Amino acid sequence: MADTPENRALVGADEPDESMRVEMLAASLRADTADLGAFMEALAVKLGGALPQRTRIERGGGLFSHGHPVRRISVNLGEWEYVIAAEHGGVTASRTRVVRGIALRSEAIGLDEWIETLAAELALLAEQSAQDSAALRRLLE
Repeated sequence: MADTPENRALVGADEPDESMRVEMLAASLRADTADLGAFMEALAVKLGGALPQRTRIERGGGLFSHGHPVRRISVNLGEWEYVIAAEHGGVTASRTRVVRGIALRSEAIGLDEWIETLAAELALLAEQSAQDSAALRRLLE
């Protein structure tokens, strides 16, 4: 196949561009925000299933807490750790800059901004690693 703009467009036609992937991921993460419990559970399932080494999920309850509601989700993406927590009938979202295991700066951000920045960081990570790219595809399923 000749290397023409039309053929290059056809080769990449199955792959959405970067901004589209970020939007698709953000929409996927935002899907159930109306019901806090369902949102936290869906987010835990998506992130924990796609990125098990990077995601920590805390549930309410005691010894056998797997069936209890999700209280907190944190996703470690190298320099940044994204945290969302269910508190007092709402959610708090933040991100913390982490260098060599030390938290340098933490900032509270709105839920929409948290979702957008997390999605953008995940898409950037997916560009750098085939394993993380596969995880991003699993999040979009």
